Amino acid sequence: MRLASLTASNSDILAALGVAGRVVAVDGHSDAPGLEGAVRVGPDLNIDVGALRSARPDLVLASLSVPGMERVVDGLRAAGLPTLVLDPVSVEGTLRDIREIGAAVGLPERGEALAARLEADLRALARPFPRPPRVLVEWWPRPIIAATRDSWVTGLLGTLGAVNALAGRPGRSSPLTLEEVRAARPDLIVCSWCGARRLRPEVIEARGLGVPVVCVPESGLGRPGPRLIEGARAIAAALAGLPVA
Repeated sequence: MRLASLTASNSDILAALGVAGRVVAVDGHSDAPGLEGAVRVGPDLNIDVGALRSARPDLVLASLSVPGMERVVDGLRAAGLPTLVLDPVSVEGTLRDIREIGAAVGLPERGEALAARLEADLRALARPFPRPPRVLVEWWPRPIIAATRDSWVTGLLGTLGAVNALAGRPGRSSPLTLEEVRAARPDLIVCSWCGARRLRPEVIEARGLGVPVVCVPESGLGRPGPRLIEGARAIAAALAGLPVA
């Protein structure tokens, strides 16, 4: 089966399933190992559908976890390309998508094993706190954009014994004023800027909130897939060092 992946999260899943070598076309952001032979068809929100079609994929994987991907999906369907669209908003949804991708590429047992391993690894990081620490995950600094209620971040933090400081705010993410960040009363801020070449915790620290900041690369937190364990481990280590711990 010839595969195409248009988001880094799905590419990570395919690599973890051991089928990166089947990928014939991939977006420009994906950095999973084994994609060297795939044609790059542009950034995830500006896919060259003609180049993608020329690669003759049997299945194209897209994900609405990337805001704006709906327009790309419409273009894929208009071009008649067979497309599997994932839309994870929770840890459970991420595990379900891993299983679905495994089944779609003819490897349901690998999909089940990968999902089960990720779930077990996340649960192994759980620890009790006298008070669940409030964590704010920042996706972008100017304007401040952070993960809100309908994000896999909420469940991920819950698994670690913490809470999303913005769990009461609807949506997947939201722009915030500095006063709104202060009102959320975070015990920890996670700097995980999407698409940033370099994370700069000093930008967050300069706001004068007096809140500890931990940096987690977007690859370990902004992609709903197997690499979430990387972000979870980094956050768990930061939580262990908080005074509330």
